[in-house]
Amino acid sequence: MDIAAPLATSYETLWPGGQTAVQTFPSAARPARLDGLVVAFVWDYVFRGDEIFPILQEALAEAYPTMTFVNYDTFGNTFGGDEHGVLERMPKLLAARGIDVAVSGVGCCGACTPAVMRASAAIERAGIPTASLVCQGFVGQAHAISPGQGCAALPVATLRGHVDSLSKEELRASVIQHTLPEVIRCLTETPVAQGAGAESFTATEIVARGSFEAINHLYDAKGWSDGLPIVPPTRAAVADFLAHTPDAPDRQIGVLQPSGAAVTTWNVAVNGVIAGCRPETMPILVAIAEVLCDPAYGVEHSGDTTGGDALIILNGPILRELGFNCENGAMRDGARANNTVGRFLRLLLRNVGGLRPGAGDKCTFGHPTRIALTEHEVELAKLGWPTFAEQRGFAAGSNLVTVGRFTGDTVVGSVYGRNPEGIARYLADGLIRQSGWELIFTVGLAAGTHRPLVVISPMIAKTLAKAGVGRAGLQELLFKYARMPARKMEEFIGAFTNLVPGRRTLNALHAEGLASAQYALSEDPERLVPIVESPDQILLVVSGDPFRSNAIVFGSNGLHGFPTSREVRRTAAAE
Repeated sequence: MDIAAPLATSYETLWPGGQTAVQTFPSAARPARLDGLVVAFVWDYVFRGDEIFPILQEALAEAYPTMTFVNYDTFGNTFGGDEHGVLERMPKLLAARGIDVAVSGVGCCGACTPAVMRASAAIERAGIPTASLVCQGFVGQAHAISPGQGCAALPVATLRGHVDSLSKEELRASVIQHTLPEVIRCLTETPVAQGAGAESFTATEIVARGSFEAINHLYDAKGWSDGLPIVPPTRAAVADFLAHTPDAPDRQIGVLQPSGAAVTTWNVAVNGVIAGCRPETMPILVAIAEVLCDPAYGVEHSGDTTGGDALIILNGPILRELGFNCENGAMRDGARANNTVGRFLRLLLRNVGGLRPGAGDKCTFGHPTRIALTEHEVELAKLGWPTFAEQRGFAAGSNLVTVGRFTGDTVVGSVYGRNPEGIARYLADGLIRQSGWELIFTVGLAAGTHRPLVVISPMIAKTLAKAGVGRAGLQELLFKYARMPARKMEEFIGAFTNLVPGRRTLNALHAEGLASAQYALSEDPERLVPIVESPDQILLVVSGDPFRSNAIVFGSNGLHGFPTSREVRRTAAAE
């Protein structure tokens, strides 16, 4: 069949970014010399700071004999479960100890480097000069996130290479020869902003004109796309999205880190268009943006090197109306709604949050765009099980968005078992196999914040329901069986990584308030300990093919992406 050649179409398109919305401040005034000053060491308790700071103290004391020092344990962990509290208390503690200058470290990963810079920003805001210790591979990230902290001129002292690759002798030589001079420079010379600032346009400004191919080429070159073809964000297309939300276009939903840019209803719509979403999904997109802006979610941790990527979990009758898939291939490409909503989240983080590889985003591998996961509420209703939304404290029938950042996943295939105990043992084995360094969010770094996710197919839920086991009953069984020897947990958090320094035992961590009592019931290294503190910390969703007995389990980044929920608000016409 002959088809007439289409006329060439020219588009006028909009900017997908956001205006800076953080309060700016200048870096602190620097002293001409360091003689006689009081130096604070501030630490995020990772990457050998307990070795690096003593080296620096010895070298600085030799260069400035009248200098005095205040150790990092005075201030607390700037990267632990109490990070926000530590930073809130920091100015008073600095003043009480008469601190003149501070050395903040150690940034050698994609989550801890931002933590170091957040601490330095808090100290500089208090009028005290800082030097931020950052490994060579993360200096670009440190400079990229500084403007979002309100000060584009936060100086960095580089640690050559990566500290984990150096022997004690090599580390000492490198710190003295290369890092020490940079620390002195950071503390005594007026810092300047590093790197080019991000482009900024007004919300309604036309930033590009041209053909579909030309628009895609430009957005790719500017870093405004994710590498896939985009839908050109024209004013008309954005207006279609705005018609499906009760919010004003200029409503500021919140501020995203690391960029410090404002999320608005407008740029949510622009990124929704680019992602290929349907306009009717706009209320869901706004709810996702609200989650990302919620301090409980911890969006500032999104660029971590372990690559924990956000997963959207959806509930409610709106999802059937909009064509979301919750059956066969529930997390496979093929359903436009699931695909494009998942893509939208990454585009919003990229374009408004500034999370781009090599800058704000330092993940080592990352995952493909996570497709939005929809719970199979029709099957749940047949079983009389509450939904995931109800489990999170929302009313039955709520249209709910939950976003949590999860690490790797493990398929638990062909679950064979005709009784709850057998099924739970197999699922628990999957949870154990998926657990590794993530256990620092159970004990150690941020105790009690591990939230692994188990997604089971409706067929498994039916088998459990026949035996009288519901959602909460399965969580109890998983808690009972998802256990490992204490020595193994200690290896994961202290021998295989250095994220809990000192290779402390679970008993020692309990004594320090970094593990609950159930992890210190005896001295037996083979005693079995749970991978979470309580059954409710194992998240459970029912989705997928109703005629297969499969499951998939996800690790959790704990506080670095704590699962957070928002109800979907729709226009009166849509409801």
